[in-house]
Amino acid sequence: MDDHKELILQLSEIGRTDINKVGGKNASLGEMMSRLKDAGIRVPQGFATTAAAYRFFLEANELRQPIATELEKLNDDLSNLSQVGGAIRKLILNGKLPEPLAQAVRGAYRQMGDGGPVGVAVRSSATAEDLPEASFAGQLETFLNIQGEDEVLEACKKCFASMFTDRAISYRKNNKIDNLEIALSVGVERMVRSDLACSGVMFSIDTETGFPRSVLINGAWGLGETVVQGMVEPDEYRVFKPLLEKPSRKPIIEKTLGAKVRKLIYAEKGSTSLVDTSNDERRRFILSDDEILTLARWGVAIERHYGQAMDIEWAKDGQTGELFFVQARPETVQSRREASQLRTYRLRKKGSLIISGLAVGDAIGAGKVCKLASADDIQNFQDGAVLVTGITDPDWVPIMKRAAAIVTDHGGRTSHAAIVSRELGLPAIVGTGNATETLQNDQEITVSCAEGEVGHVYEGIIDFDVTDIDTAQIPKTHAKAMINLANPSAAFRWWRLPTDGVGLARMEFIISNYIKVHPMALVRFDEIKDEKVRNQIECLTHGFDSKQDYFVDTLARGIALIAAAHYPNPVVVRMSDFKTNEYAKLIGGAGFEPKEENPMLGWRGASRYYHPDYREGFALECRAIRRAREEIGLSNIIMMIPFCRTPEEADRVLSEMASHGLMRGKEGLEVYVMAELPSNIRLAERFAERFDGFSIGSNDLTQLVLGIDRDSERLSGLFDERHEAVTLMISDLLAAAQKTGTHTGICGQAPSDHPEFAHFLIEHGIDSISVNPDSFIRVKQEIAAAEGSLSKLASRSEAPRTD
Repeated sequence: MDDHKELILQLSEIGRTDINKVGGKNASLGEMMSRLKDAGIRVPQGFATTAAAYRFFLEANELRQPIATELEKLNDDLSNLSQVGGAIRKLILNGKLPEPLAQAVRGAYRQMGDGGPVGVAVRSSATAEDLPEASFAGQLETFLNIQGEDEVLEACKKCFASMFTDRAISYRKNNKIDNLEIALSVGVERMVRSDLACSGVMFSIDTETGFPRSVLINGAWGLGETVVQGMVEPDEYRVFKPLLEKPSRKPIIEKTLGAKVRKLIYAEKGSTSLVDTSNDERRRFILSDDEILTLARWGVAIERHYGQAMDIEWAKDGQTGELFFVQARPETVQSRREASQLRTYRLRKKGSLIISGLAVGDAIGAGKVCKLASADDIQNFQDGAVLVTGITDPDWVPIMKRAAAIVTDHGGRTSHAAIVSRELGLPAIVGTGNATETLQNDQEITVSCAEGEVGHVYEGIIDFDVTDIDTAQIPKTHAKAMINLANPSAAFRWWRLPTDGVGLARMEFIISNYIKVHPMALVRFDEIKDEKVRNQIECLTHGFDSKQDYFVDTLARGIALIAAAHYPNPVVVRMSDFKTNEYAKLIGGAGFEPKEENPMLGWRGASRYYHPDYREGFALECRAIRRAREEIGLSNIIMMIPFCRTPEEADRVLSEMASHGLMRGKEGLEVYVMAELPSNIRLAERFAERFDGFSIGSNDLTQLVLGIDRDSERLSGLFDERHEAVTLMISDLLAAAQKTGTHTGICGQAPSDHPEFAHFLIEHGIDSISVNPDSFIRVKQEIAAAEGSLSKLASRSEAPRTD
């Protein structure tokens, strides 16, 4: 080869148009280094070997024909894949870097040092955009903490060999890509000392739902391979992109503490070592809020620059405290889905729960368990089985492609198993902890990822429904169609539905499922004598400045997740509406709740908020609302007060809110009231003076109008929201609200269960109808039909007489 200069390029010389020379990853690093400095993005110093260098190596060692000969031996069913791949990799590893290439690498490496060997990361980067690494995780090899010229040369050769991993060969065969037409570039970057700090992966799109306005960050202590390979359960952060440009806001809408039980650090002689983390490290978030926001802003900047969602690896230097991007490539799964296409899965019934973990995707799969300890056992895997294993790496992909679902002991949302499952469209549950111990070979199970962020493995084969929805075909309506939500982890799942917001977000679900502790047990922790309860609370609140902050922060971010999914449309958050018996079931709750004969009609809703025995708990709820609205910045949150018996009680609640900085009208705050008591209807105009809107709770209203316990099985046949006594109440409320110009909505079950009820509401001028997400399309169609009927009647009445 005559021109040795084209064997090596400095990253600072490379741009996005150089993919054919240095591959996608290296081209992206160079692009960031040269074009995104103004955004503050830092990329480690380095260089890249070129595609010409790779081809020079093959030619100098006369490897093309031997490689082609080995590839011809590959069986159509890939049964001898490992033998063929191994033989080709051995050919490459036995080759010798031609001297011009070796000298070029040595010279570029010397320039990176300060007189001595510098630690570098040696990464593979493919030149073809349709190569597996552009759409599948873990395709090619990376070698960390390489020190010394000879070691760098050997790592470069190993990268060349990784062009022929089993997975890469399999992918290219399935996609009819010529193995010898593509080339590989090796990127050599200065190692960021994340072994002394932390590192991880970031996506500028939600990986499970495709929600485009969220940044997802995963990370753990030490070098990032533990996160990429799924060896640990990482910290997880979500940031809401639209509010990032507002310097007064901190739009971190989720912070989840991962177990992080191990970390990868430097070892002697340029190697790495996997060690246990300390208890303090396990209980501590790896990034500060400012660092989370910095990474998110960088992610948005690179996404904007490339015009597409990005998959990025980041690292923090423990010596300097600086953050770096060390890899970047296009995200290739969710960003390719049509925004108007929505496929939903629903179990027809729930089975016996066996184990849970992080849900990957939103599908459901079922089959017999096949536990494998190694990808070498591919011959033992039956097509359509559920693969159960500890962790996966690229060698597992031929097996994963044949599975009905995947369950792993370890890993987070950005682990190899998660990314590949997502790309294959398989339901997967990762980070279960002990699936390989709990599940047995040939056991029939159902793997459900259709219930939010937590995936569940159920006993037996359970029937499920799959529905394909083209949201572009859903009719538009004048009345707003909204959804009811409780689970923040499922909020992003429904972003493709053309909703007008959330008509009911249930605060008590977040408290019972995420916080788990009675708020007064946090406020008055010193009064708790039960050691078991004290230990439970200490464990849950570890890492927070105070026990009250645990409640406020967890609740605020849970609300924020729901509000972000629908921003800027309104999200109506109902303040806590537990009954005393439900509150008593929370950790530490028994000592703060009275025993009532009829909790349904007892100390619930508004009556708690100003009472001396709970007002400090309500103060925490108010602080959470303020944090979500004012600090995070989700001003679309509307407060709603439940079970408010009288206008005088409304005044007391509004006064209590104001004492915590939540004044109706301030910062655009709107406050609604539930219309679920006969007194709300009869005194509607007086309630309208105090609130911005009514939300009809048809279940409680029916219960109190007809005098029927809604939970009574004996009286269930008499419980009917369509009874004239109930509909007269509702029509009276709607008429009063129209007179006062007050918003009206309904968040009860009736419109979902009874199509004619939706018609009745539209006829009487309701402003919005909110239903469960799985009922949304059907009810939206009923709203459109009702509005169409009204329009026809109006046209007829206005038509001139001809007789």
